[in-house]
Amino acid sequence: MVGAKGWSVVRVFFGTADRASGLILVLFGIAVLWESRAFPLGTLGRPGPAFLPVVLAGVLVGLALLVLVFGRRSPRLRSLEWSEAGHVAAILSGCGFAALALERLGYRLTMIVVLAFLLGVVERSRPAVMVSIAVGFALVSYWVFRRLGVLLPEGPFGF
Repeated sequence: MVGAKGWSVVRVFFGTADRASGLILVLFGIAVLWESRAFPLGTLGRPGPAFLPVVLAGVLVGLALLVLVFGRRSPRLRSLEWSEAGHVAAILSGCGFAALALERLGYRLTMIVVLAFLLGVVERSRPAVMVSIAVGFALVSYWVFRRLGVLLPEGPFGF
């Protein structure tokens, strides 16, 4: 059990914005590494399904450890203002919608809806700009992924 003195040490070390975010990223990277155990790693010549997640999680953990070590000069967590909390909530909501809707609506339609939401609601872009970027990005990225051989969900409308 950690006493009052122990919590003050934790607060001092992880009390800065960089160190707190570094700790969260280390924990996330470790979770990805842990979950990747279920899949074969493969080799460099024939990578398995876990190869890329393991490599990316390893890079994430390494960089997050650097942030932890060198993050002592960032602002204290208590001094930060949370004026962008609404934007963060909207972006996370869009990501959650995309994760839930991708198989049901298909890649193109999901990306159009998510990008239109992010550009229209979060960034407050003009409607013409919002629609052209959302539709253009969804269609061009789908075409690029298909040319690379990546299979993406089509959705119920074949779109």
